[in-house]
Amino acid sequence: MSTLEIQLTQPKVVVFDLGKVLVDFDFTKAARSLASESNYSVEQMTDLINQSPLLHRYETGLISTQEFFETIRRVSGYRASFLEFSQRFGDIFSEVRAMTDLNRYFRKQGLSTFVFSNTSPLAADYIRANFPFFDEFSDYILSYEHFSMKPDQRLYEVVEAKTKVDRNGILYFDDRYENIETARNRGWQAVWHQHPEKTLADLRLSGLII
Repeated sequence: MSTLEIQLTQPKVVVFDLGKVLVDFDFTKAARSLASESNYSVEQMTDLINQSPLLHRYETGLISTQEFFETIRRVSGYRASFLEFSQRFGDIFSEVRAMTDLNRYFRKQGLSTFVFSNTSPLAADYIRANFPFFDEFSDYILSYEHFSMKPDQRLYEVVEAKTKVDRNGILYFDDRYENIETARNRGWQAVWHQHPEKTLADLRLSGLII
């Protein structure tokens, strides 16, 4: 059984976070693959690429993909090509089909849907090339394109400008509670996504899905 954290009403648009909502990911897989071509251990490579200051600079658009690659190559002694690096760095994702199906459900109801994510060019390009569901959204608000990351208020303002609806008409799913708090403080209907079964149960209790 699920108990609703908040009351939900019929939205005008639906906004999905990407990582841990529409796709799962495992940075350890990338770290293991990259470390095999470097002087770093798997643990050192994980610290370098997973929620690190370097990754945050990249996901905020403060450094380019080439600068990101060159930094990793310089500090870790990474030896393989940039193309191999791109594949190894991106090959960490798996589709969360319950949530991509939820996007299709809302679109069949006539709602516009959006991706709102802290992410990098390499990750976005990999997902776009390998997961057809990524083309099924009305628009995308990606941190590196706007030089800010959730929960920065400025990025939420971009979503509001793109969706063009009243704030309480936005239904939003995110796995990080600090991002949910910011959305709720702005008047969005924000669902803290912990796992698909709970999210779907909450939506059924609200009457938003059958």
